[in-house]
Amino acid sequence: MQRVKIYGAGWCPYCTRAEQLLKRKGVQDIDKVNVDESPEERQKMMALTGRRTVPQIFIGDHHVGGFDELASLERAHELDALLGTTENPSLA
Repeated sequence: MQRVKIYGAGWCPYCTRAEQLLKRKGVQDIDKVNVDESPEERQKMMALTGRRTVPQIFIGDHHVGGFDELASLERAHELDALLGTTENPSLA
């Protein structure tokens, strides 16, 4: 399973929804960075993503975007592959 990092804020409902979706997908360990408590982390997030809004979600080294993009990946049945949770049929 890929590592997951979420830049978020305690007051953000979309951050909570993103975390809930990822946990339903079996992600147990989410590296959560609260940008409200750390202006340096907000600056880092903005430098990495070019965005100011939260959440900003990374799966491995891939910047997914926010909750809408994460949910879109799930609807397109692409999230499992990105997380590394799909079984490779050639290995079965």
